[in-house]
Amino acid sequence: MYEYFSGKLIFKSPTHVIIDVSGIGYFVHISLTTYAQLKDQEHLKLFISFQVREDSQTLYGFATEGERQLFNHLISVSGIGPNTGRMMLSSATPEEIQQAIVTGHVQTIQKIKGIGPKTAQRVILELQDKLKKEGPHALISLPVQKQSSSEEALAALVMLGFQKIAAEKVLLTIQNTEGELPVEALIKLALKKL
Repeated sequence: MYEYFSGKLIFKSPTHVIIDVSGIGYFVHISLTTYAQLKDQEHLKLFISFQVREDSQTLYGFATEGERQLFNHLISVSGIGPNTGRMMLSSATPEEIQQAIVTGHVQTIQKIKGIGPKTAQRVILELQDKLKKEGPHALISLPVQKQSSSEEALAALVMLGFQKIAAEKVLLTIQNTEGELPVEALIKLALKKL
């Protein structure tokens, strides 16, 4: 529902912030990882995960899109709710958690407060394949670079549900025969061949 909030920082603590967005103050829960990245900013942008439960509607904010994505993966695991997900991201960096899941390192996950051996194993079992398919840099924010039209087209095709390897092959074939094309043209041609 919400992608991000961008506004004036009114209050900051290690567990939450209050951010003024166009005159409306939002109470947003944050992780310690996000808290460390906020420093003394007056104006900030937080990527939001809006969680609706039977008895509450809660906003969770993250300094990076990668951290939010990992949070959403974590809370998709049975037995891990938003507060546990936030605890995990406060106990270790998103990169450390991602690495532990991908490599199957149960001990790293188990060290986090509130995570027992069975839950740690469940996290690895349910998320390992997802994170491997997304690639090693899927959750780690990389410096923003201008993507080539083929990179943008590839990202769009993967988002549409096509396998990355198959999409790369088709895009490479198109570029070899057609040369450099705008993103829209590349995607349309690729969709016909996939």
